[in-house]
Amino acid sequence: MTGVQQLVPGIRGRCSATRTDADPRADAAVVIDLVARAKNGEKKAWDALVERYAPLIWSICRRHGLGGLDTEDVGQNVWMRLVDQLDRIRDPAALPGWLATTTRREGGRILRAAQKPGAVRYTVDAQSVPDQQAGPADQDLLAAECHAALRQAFAHLPRDGQRLITLLIADPPLPYAEISARLGIPVGSIGPNRARYLEKMRRYPAIAALIRADASAA
Repeated sequence: MTGVQQLVPGIRGRCSATRTDADPRADAAVVIDLVARAKNGEKKAWDALVERYAPLIWSICRRHGLGGLDTEDVGQNVWMRLVDQLDRIRDPAALPGWLATTTRREGGRILRAAQKPGAVRYTVDAQSVPDQQAGPADQDLLAAECHAALRQAFAHLPRDGQRLITLLIADPPLPYAEISARLGIPVGSIGPNRARYLEKMRRYPAIAALIRADASAA
């Protein structure tokens, strides 16, 4: 979805990866490979996934204000859910977004339970939070949320729109004449259709919320 991100103004900063020199396509390929190997029961692949995304889960728990014990509970529940759902994940590259969503749900459940009478809530000790871990994890969280939103918005486009956007973000770029020939549409209609489909994506609720968040932070 990196190419789509470049076409949707207002969320580019939020979607930026923590490692600015990383190749998003190569990164996605690594995740796809790890998920495939983990599905086949390879422990090293599973351990690599846990190591790769544990900071993301920790960061979300920190944003919820959860303490160490609650964070451990959330992490265990998230990984257990992933074990159950691993075979059903249709798009392994979207795993960060799935983990972010599941972690927020688990964190919300714990917070609701903590609000019950007599419940004890443990909060994060801010002085114990390692800054070198918090910054990258927070950025990874924002990027994961952004890419998940882009994938959802893209999936809600009609098939013709998905095909057009896919060709428009091809690397290396395709000339309009070739896109016209592949899709069987006039060259003059590519620009208007591009604008129409991108506007649909910008109006998708998750994308619209990201754009508003970036605008308010500017």
